[in-house]
Amino acid sequence: MNKRLLIVNRGEIAIRIMRTAKQMGITTVVLQSARESDALYIQQADEVISVNGSADEKPIFLQPEKVVALALEYKIDLIHPGYGFLSENPDFADLCREKGIIFIGPSPELIRNMGLKTVAKEMALTAGMPLVPGSNGTVASAEEAIQIANSIGYPVLLKASAGGGGRGMRVVDKPETMVRHFKSAADESRSAFGNDNLFIEKYIANPKHIEFQIIGDQHGNVIHLGERECSLQRKHQKMIEEAPSPSLSDEKRREMGELAVRFSKKIGYYSAGTIEFIVAEDGSYYFMEMNTRIQVEHPVTEMITGVDLIEWQIRIALNEQLSLRQSDIQLQGWAIECRVNTEDTQNRFAPETGFIERVLFPEGSGIRIETGIANGSVITPYFDSMAAKVIVHDSNRQNATAKMIKALDAVRITGLKTTIPFCRVVLRHPDFISGKYTTRWVEDNYSPEMFYNEDEEMIGALAASIAYSMEYNEIASNSPGFTNESMSMWVLNKRINK
Repeated sequence: MNKRLLIVNRGEIAIRIMRTAKQMGITTVVLQSARESDALYIQQADEVISVNGSADEKPIFLQPEKVVALALEYKIDLIHPGYGFLSENPDFADLCREKGIIFIGPSPELIRNMGLKTVAKEMALTAGMPLVPGSNGTVASAEEAIQIANSIGYPVLLKASAGGGGRGMRVVDKPETMVRHFKSAADESRSAFGNDNLFIEKYIANPKHIEFQIIGDQHGNVIHLGERECSLQRKHQKMIEEAPSPSLSDEKRREMGELAVRFSKKIGYYSAGTIEFIVAEDGSYYFMEMNTRIQVEHPVTEMITGVDLIEWQIRIALNEQLSLRQSDIQLQGWAIECRVNTEDTQNRFAPETGFIERVLFPEGSGIRIETGIANGSVITPYFDSMAAKVIVHDSNRQNATAKMIKALDAVRITGLKTTIPFCRVVLRHPDFISGKYTTRWVEDNYSPEMFYNEDEEMIGALAASIAYSMEYNEIASNSPGFTNESMSMWVLNKRINK
């Protein structure tokens, strides 16, 4: 294509975008910050822009003016923001457009409207989407919130209008606690998003979180690529996703998919996007929000449809017409994704930082690894704790689950604790096997003991130690002058990695 693409992101998503861009003949460019000077994504890019500064400064990924200035200096044609950071910043998308750089995503106006939950809900209502009972727009005070809660019934949920990721959300069970929760939610929303507006809606107990992947072009064509089940969460952060959902019938899938497409067409949406629904225990469902970016869990959709979502994001940004029709989308088999975070599952998922000593991922048919780490990588406190994603695909859900368990058993990450023990326990639990888990599953079932199997941990550590020792001895025997005293294990690790 003879285009230059700047990826304004890091880690596994930067590498994922590179893979497709290179296949399309696009030159990939990334930003190198002081916080991750030798990260894996930097090593895999065609070109690297080194950003001066210290590790204490604001990350370059959060500085739109500086990013656009660098893009102009380095003659960038397109910018892909990935997810997080600037991906849903309408001002950044607007600045790119103003300077003649193609932003890979929807228009700034769509990003802005969908980012404000109250505006998005009003647009969804106009398009005929079912909404959870609640306030018509933002709520000005705790006293007004109490009046609304009294009319729709407790418990209720306070939510940040400009929020996401569970921040600025509070469940209120009774009017006596409304003032305290209202202030807490507003303060958190102001700190996280620079906006303290809240709205209120009926709290749905034990819900399912189902999202539909849509993709549309700039010529009015929109299709959906089925749904993803994203109910396995802790602190409103997804941990395990699967596609399709074990909770939906074919009829319900068709119905919800058609609603998602109709809404997207109504608002003139283009690029990849996600319509998120909350599904109650009685099967009723309601519109939650729309995400105007690629999702972390997009690989499970790609695995069951064969559609490269990043490729279509790029083509649509270049004003190409969508050649896929709804009838072309056939869901094949089952896919599951497990997020591997550097967190201590025995200590309520406390973050782990430091050196990754050794990494080994499984390979094989139907196994896909998305990662930003390698031997010797450093996990810092500056960025998200997700180090990798393990994705599997098989003919049905039972086979996909079995394949995922085997894949996780084969993963070796030493140096830091990860969420792999959590994923193993969940995949073997009767609630997951039956597909009856909800967004409250972790909250209701968590105990430090359930995520630790002493025998498994000891066997895994022993296997990793033996493998490491064998490579250590091999290098030592082939390296003149090598002594245990003269070469640290860290240097050896770097040598093995090369």
